[in-house]
Amino acid sequence: MQPIDLNKRIDTLDYLRGFALLGIILVNIPGLMWINLPDTSVDVAYNRFLTLFVEGKFFTIFSFLFGVGFYIFISRAIAKNENAYFLFVRRIIILLLIGLVHFYFQPGEALTIYAIFGLIALPFYKVRKEINLTIGLILLAVTAYFGFKIAMPFPLMLLGLAAGQYRIFEKIHDNRKRIVILTVIMFFISVGGLLYQWHYVPEAMVNFDQMTEDELKVHVTNIEKFTLIGLQFSPFVSAFYVGLLMLLLQRPLCQVLLSPLKDYGRMALTNYLGQTALILIIGNAFHLIGNIRFIQSLWICIGIYIFQLLFSKIWLKYFKFGPFEWLWRMGTYWTVPSLLKTSTKSKNIPKKSN
Repeated sequence: MQPIDLNKRIDTLDYLRGFALLGIILVNIPGLMWINLPDTSVDVAYNRFLTLFVEGKFFTIFSFLFGVGFYIFISRAIAKNENAYFLFVRRIIILLLIGLVHFYFQPGEALTIYAIFGLIALPFYKVRKEINLTIGLILLAVTAYFGFKIAMPFPLMLLGLAAGQYRIFEKIHDNRKRIVILTVIMFFISVGGLLYQWHYVPEAMVNFDQMTEDELKVHVTNIEKFTLIGLQFSPFVSAFYVGLLMLLLQRPLCQVLLSPLKDYGRMALTNYLGQTALILIIGNAFHLIGNIRFIQSLWICIGIYIFQLLFSKIWLKYFKFGPFEWLWRMGTYWTVPSLLKTSTKSKNIPKKSN
């Protein structure tokens, strides 16, 4: 195994984390805001958009990235001659505690699941990358096919771990051709899956009182199939999203245009928890909980995007870590890391002689 760079941050992972956060809030806000079922054509169209292109796709990316981060954390700790496994377990326990508190406000939160599966995945760090890749693909196929969404993060973590072992994100330029081929394949599979899913799209607005028993049965079946097929094909769509973004980031112009995602992703934990806090604050302050439509929730998300993207940019201009990232690091290493960035102007200034 080649030595891992101890200091260089892999920017692509931050971009991808930021991108994943954009989709996660769109899925979480309806439950937090107690939004009723869509009852207008605009709401129906937006709800279908979420089901087709967002639901199950962005949590898949986030789970995969957790596995990549898991590999990088342990590898760098080992390279520094630290007690890597002890530090990782402590890191996971802290994440679990944060998740349990977050669960009180957001029952659909994912941190507790990541913490539990992270501990289960720990022994796989020493397993060969080919085996992790194979096990991850098989388990992902099974959990996705049967719609076991709550179990999908584990195989996705194994795939992320395997990606770390293959050093994919450290050698994107060298693997560019393979990434292009994989992205194109994922695109065509995704299109086929979306067309297949659309075949079962349920009727938008129905009058249940006027439906026969057979019509009701078909309608319920379509709803179940529509959701299940979307989950089954979500790994392919997610892989396409990731591959496309990786390729775009090879161009300097795209790096500049997408640069807000980088800081957003560097503060992924803070922004993930912040999304819940902002949604609940806005909902309660303006009495919106239970009183808004699907499409109106989109405008709230856009407002939160703008606020968090600006906040992340400004915060990281002066600080090394996000607030919760700093606390997480403190608990992991049981030390108080420096938070403020050292001004470059204060470096290498010669002392005046008396």
